[in-house]
Amino acid sequence: MIRMFVWVIMLFGGLALGLYLDSILFEYIHTNILFHIISFLIGGVLLFLVIRISKNTGRTLAKYGRKGKIKRMETNVLVRQGVYKYMRHPMHLGLLFFPLSIAFLIGSPSFILIIAPAEMIMMLLLIKYFEEPEAIKKFGNEYLEYKNQVPWFCFNLQCLKELLKEVPKN
Repeated sequence: MIRMFVWVIMLFGGLALGLYLDSILFEYIHTNILFHIISFLIGGVLLFLVIRISKNTGRTLAKYGRKGKIKRMETNVLVRQGVYKYMRHPMHLGLLFFPLSIAFLIGSPSFILIIAPAEMIMMLLLIKYFEEPEAIKKFGNEYLEYKNQVPWFCFNLQCLKELLKEVPKN
């Protein structure tokens, strides 16, 4: 629940700060229609990819990461199937681009150039200092072995195909 709150604060805070900085640094950008059309299209593509990746990785976790009766969004089995055999944090990879997609959708140069990259770095730090230790605590040596074999993220073609491949609902 706290993570969701942090996400909302980052998104809306970034949005507000971006628009404020735009009024100072890029005061004429809001009248440039071509910039906004291109920015909106880029944001739309990025948002589509974020949603697709989140949906696919969520379905993979739901299919392979649950044994027995547990809460809907919880997992109790370390998932190594699907895209998880190529990278440890595929859902986070998709979500990393969420602030950038919103920044492009609203056409805020300050959000695109300053705030979204800062939020992306902050998200990487959250993965390193919170997500990884939680996974080690939850899965122990099994996760440590997985961590030694599989990188955080993977950008080779096979991995990206797997990341975007439609995962059917359970």
